[in-house]
Amino acid sequence: MKKLLSILILFVCLRSTSQTVSNVNAADFKKQIDLKKGILIDLRTTDEIKSKGMIPGAKQIDFLASDAEAQIQSLDKGKTYLIYCAGGGRSTDCAELMKKWGFKEVVNLEKGFSDWARNGLPIEKK
Repeated sequence: MKKLLSILILFVCLRSTSQTVSNVNAADFKKQIDLKKGILIDLRTTDEIKSKGMIPGAKQIDFLASDAEAQIQSLDKGKTYLIYCAGGGRSTDCAELMKKWGFKEVVNLEKGFSDWARNGLPIEKK
């Protein structure tokens, strides 16, 4: 009985600290934004944002910048993050790093900003 209780406690502890990375399409990503389910981060360069715009409300962290890892690691790991890049490659890499670093929940726009724009979803020009 003691062993069973110990296993149960261990399972609950591991489950409460679990991390998730979800890859979602543009429509589901928009639903997450609309429901204010997390902090929105654009991982593209400033030039990419200037030329194509960004999803309204996004904060930029240029994933190609030399200090990108430090910026990401300084974020609150207990919050949910909605991340995207141009086509999904950088955000997929970033999501895996965030999972490795212990972030609780990361939602990745699987086909990136290009898919968002193709679907006619809101874009903000800066």
